[in-house]
Amino acid sequence: MKYVLVTGGVVSGLGKGVTASSIGVVLKACGLRVTSIKIGELRETFLLGTEADPYLNTDAGTMSPFEHGEVFVLDDGGEVDLDLGNYERFLDVTLTRDNNITTGKIYQSVLEKERKGDYLGKTVQVVPHITNAIKSWIETVSAIPVDGKEGPADVCVIELGGTVGDIESMPFIEALRQLSFSIGRDNFCLVHVSLIPVLGVVGEQCNTPPWVVRVIVIT
Repeated sequence: MKYVLVTGGVVSGLGKGVTASSIGVVLKACGLRVTSIKIGELRETFLLGTEADPYLNTDAGTMSPFEHGEVFVLDDGGEVDLDLGNYERFLDVTLTRDNNITTGKIYQSVLEKERKGDYLGKTVQVVPHITNAIKSWIETVSAIPVDGKEGPADVCVIELGGTVGDIESMPFIEALRQLSFSIGRDNFCLVHVSLIPVLGVVGEQCNTPPWVVRVIVIT
């Protein structure tokens, strides 16, 4: 399995979902089987629309449409981010509620294991327990066929919602960094969608490498 991670930076609303879907279409046109995972985001309607990172809600079903936007309902009844609807239409696949990961789902699964004693009395921490849960969820869901054929897909496109650098997404960034090492760099590709502003004072583009590139690619 190879993974393509799509992240966004500087400002939100740059089109990560369409970018992830389009990458999937190109890969599918090359003869590869593609699946996708969305790590949920929360959109808030302030004067200058902002977008926070993976939310603590378990799904989008009970969230106000004024904050999150429209909800997409999957075939299995899962109420998820609208981007999963784009994935299904672009890639002609049938996704499940597990293809939409939220912080709430991850913490809920970890706390349920802790209550059952699965951690054998150990102190449960963000690293390694939350990050391991994220990696395990990604690897498990990516292996589930979504195109009606048998066997896992060749490539999994992962979209990390929100804007990289916000505190909410840090466990996911760390988990994805670890995943890139465990599966090998030849099986992991990072695509960062970012605004490159032109600074009025100097009249030049600001093209400093984004934080996510330094964390995942360089370290």
